[in-house]
Amino acid sequence: MRRKLSILLTTAILTTSVVQAKDKKKDPDEIGNRDVGKGLNMYSIEKEIGLGKALAQDIERQAKIVDDPVIAEYVNRVGQNLVRNSDAKVPFTIKVIDSEEVNAFALPGGFFFVNSGLILRAESEAELAGVMAHEIAHVAARHGTRQASRGQFVNLATIPLIFMGGWAGYGARQAASVLIPIGFLSFSRGFEEEADLLGLQYLYKTGYDPTAFVDFFEKLQSMEKRKPGTMAKVFSTHPLTDDRIKNSQKNIQQILEAKPEYVVTTSEFDNVKSRLAMLQNRRKPNAEDPNRPRLRKTPGSTTTPVEDKDGKATEDAEERPTLKRRTN
Repeated sequence: MRRKLSILLTTAILTTSVVQAKDKKKDPDEIGNRDVGKGLNMYSIEKEIGLGKALAQDIERQAKIVDDPVIAEYVNRVGQNLVRNSDAKVPFTIKVIDSEEVNAFALPGGFFFVNSGLILRAESEAELAGVMAHEIAHVAARHGTRQASRGQFVNLATIPLIFMGGWAGYGARQAASVLIPIGFLSFSRGFEEEADLLGLQYLYKTGYDPTAFVDFFEKLQSMEKRKPGTMAKVFSTHPLTDDRIKNSQKNIQQILEAKPEYVVTTSEFDNVKSRLAMLQNRRKPNAEDPNRPRLRKTPGSTTTPVEDKDGKATEDAEERPTLKRRTN
């Protein structure tokens, strides 16, 4: 009888421990005191940082980094505030990519890139922070290398080359892709749900309105429905399903205690957004295709070439009659 009671007691303790462990991941007060990156992983933290650094260097060789000090400092500060309120165990390097694509991605080891298009599309600082928090969660939970360890990684066989001086060759083979092999950013459904759960908590603990997280992803989903192809390729690899949005709304209600006030946006966000828009407008005249046909007058010609609706000269441009005032 005693032995049976002992077994039951042990079972109860183990069951309680499992429940507590699960609940800990849903407790914002435990952020920083829980190992959310625990799981099968054949990469050490050092190797993970090395992997991310190699990828980041390749991205910076291909992309244009926004070096405006006001924009760079602001985005870095928003991101670092989120990192301080996360479970991440690696330092983060955050940079802005000059691209109109609505996108942001964090590489293994804490190398984080935010597209200018994402900043311009967001309507508030909380929306921008929500996307960043989701990506920070991927790093904190070590999703990239954990997925690689499961053998589900795209081009898995090429990864060891990075640690053996073979990254240049790997980068050359990927030259036709968009900045980065999509496998580094394509996670399983379970990892995406976990990033949603953790990202919401990081956003909340940093002081932002957590509903902004759902608002922005609903906006992206609506954009994609109206105009397919609007969303960045990285988002299209894990569609923003109604289930994910509903789960996020449920988590907000069940695990996040309402606060009397939240940060929604700041004047700095508005200033940075305006500054980015100005930079893009300045580039537009220089962004004209150099191969585009241009109209030129023939030497000695006083007539004005005629253009069609596409801006091309018509064949009879020079033969069109010119009206002149009659003289007596």
